[in-house]
Amino acid sequence: MKRSFGSLIVLSLVILLFSACKRNPLKVDISNIETEAEFVRFSDKLFNFEGKDTLVAMADLSNEYPDFFNLFTYRIINIGGIGEDNFPDLIKLFLTDTTIQEVRLKTDSVFGDQNKLEKQIRKAFKYYAFHFPDKEIPAVYTYISGFNQSIVTAENLVGISLDKYLGRDCKYYQQLNTTPQYKILNMRPERIVPEMAYAWGITEFENPDIATNLLGNMIQKGKIMYLVDAMLPTTPDSLKIGYTEEQLSWCEMNEVPMWTYLIEKKMLYSNKRMDIVRYINDAPTTSGFPLESPGRTGVWIGWQIVRQYMKKHPEVTLQQLMENNDFQKILNESEYDPG
Repeated sequence: MKRSFGSLIVLSLVILLFSACKRNPLKVDISNIETEAEFVRFSDKLFNFEGKDTLVAMADLSNEYPDFFNLFTYRIINIGGIGEDNFPDLIKLFLTDTTIQEVRLKTDSVFGDQNKLEKQIRKAFKYYAFHFPDKEIPAVYTYISGFNQSIVTAENLVGISLDKYLGRDCKYYQQLNTTPQYKILNMRPERIVPEMAYAWGITEFENPDIATNLLGNMIQKGKIMYLVDAMLPTTPDSLKIGYTEEQLSWCEMNEVPMWTYLIEKKMLYSNKRMDIVRYINDAPTTSGFPLESPGRTGVWIGWQIVRQYMKKHPEVTLQQLMENNDFQKILNESEYDPG
């Protein structure tokens, strides 16, 4: 059957309109952003000091990266500073530990030369620089921590513990028996960049003293998640928030009953710590919701409110959003109504 030229034009217009509706406004052009995040493979320098005396090598490393070196020794591997009496013994113990050596090999096998990870991180910070041209881009350090903190942040730097992202089936996580299974599900390479973006957002923009009730915490965390949207515009939502596909689908299907429950139980304006923790903090499930629910459902709902607010107000820049701490106004002007 022949299709007329006129019908082809109509069909083309429908396709274009559909594409326009689906276009992601955060997928901006970053080709002219020249800012590059500095990337430091700290473990390579820590373990390879070419025959130098250990303490001399550590002193050289401390002089080269003073801010991160102190963060690493004090906060990440918890052995104190280079000037302390027991530091030489403790750093040698860390560097020669057989498990640490095995983990180095495993990390190398999972991440290879780290070029792929570097490219992803640099791209994320180019998006960040697009929206915040006046802000400094942090230096990013990768290292092995002995299974300590996953992501650490400080002024103008981010640290990533690669041995906390070796994959759900990594034998070390089961052997340590210190990490709950629901957390192990997110200890995989794909989660590094989303967790890094989220941690950086909290460092730069979150003020815990401003959000005094559940609604404030939900929208404050929702704003951070929207920043993750902006830094990772093509990343699936499940990876951004750390849900399985099933957990994400559960939230989408139960958005109305969750919101209704919070309203009917008068939870939104509760300032009780346990009410806030229940819906905001990481957990295997959300207390009070069905067992199929994931944790942090309050964060997920706050994210949807902020997304709706930004959809309703395309004139609002990301910078203006992050500076806006009138959480009630954001809710009101979002006209959020999942029903």
